[in-house]
Amino acid sequence: MPLAGNDVDRFEAARPRLEAIAYRLLGSAAEAEDVVQETFLRWHATDVDRIEVPEAWLAKVLTNLCLNQLASARARREIYVGQWLPEPLLAGDPMLGPAETAEQRESVSYAVLTLMERLSTTERAVYVLREAFAYPHREIAEILDITEAASQQIFHRAKQHVSDGKARTAIDESAARRIVEEFLAAAASGRTEPLVRLLTDDAVSIGDGGGKVPARAKAFQGAVAVAKFLRGLFKPGEAKRALAGGTPELYAWTANGDPAVVAVVDGRVVGVICLELTADGIAAVRSQVNPDKLVRATAHWAVADPGEPLLRAF
Repeated sequence: MPLAGNDVDRFEAARPRLEAIAYRLLGSAAEAEDVVQETFLRWHATDVDRIEVPEAWLAKVLTNLCLNQLASARARREIYVGQWLPEPLLAGDPMLGPAETAEQRESVSYAVLTLMERLSTTERAVYVLREAFAYPHREIAEILDITEAASQQIFHRAKQHVSDGKARTAIDESAARRIVEEFLAAAASGRTEPLVRLLTDDAVSIGDGGGKVPARAKAFQGAVAVAKFLRGLFKPGEAKRALAGGTPELYAWTANGDPAVVAVVDGRVVGVICLELTADGIAAVRSQVNPDKLVRATAHWAVADPGEPLLRAF
């Protein structure tokens, strides 16, 4: 039975929220789009007039599709080449979802999306629905077919797992740019000392190349080790330019609310380096260079107004 125009409009009005939920659950914009489309197909195949609360029905269908997707994704990640990191979303991307509260902003940060890999699928769903979208535990229980008390317990446990003991620092766009400028100046200086001063003692550096772009299988740990790696990464070299397809232009931006370096070659985003900032300095440098996870960033970049690059690397 074809949907009436107002039923299609109702789904489209819900689409941004559904995409934002799915992205937080899956860590992948491409997979989020797929499950939202599957949710629409199920909406299309249902007698919509019999659904009492459409928003709740959509949230339930979407969440359970995401849980199924997460189960298969976990199996795929066991054979993933190197480190796995989420797909970064650049500032202004509507899939980032609501950002009115500190909890909402934190829930989509690159650091928290990475830490959520520690959670079970149910823990992840409860955490996202409650922390990022303020669903009451009663509604979460109905979505996941659990009790309200179980939802509360799972949420408490999930928050403990996600917390890494580091108080992250909220920043505005201008502050993010200053941090990236300082970071790039230190990385391009050819010396480790300026970088060490910016990093926390226990800083880590992780890269995701997906087996398509060279990236170290294990993380670098400690300020000195990270600084040495970054010094080498930003050292000019013909092989690096060939690998990137040209000379990357480096811009200061934000991704998932974090200060970020966006590397661009001929309009194509070839890397996004997210900086996790704490009161003590940069605690993590997470680099996404897997081209499969930069397609949406490239599309978003095409309509951005980045101004002049801070640096032309390599």
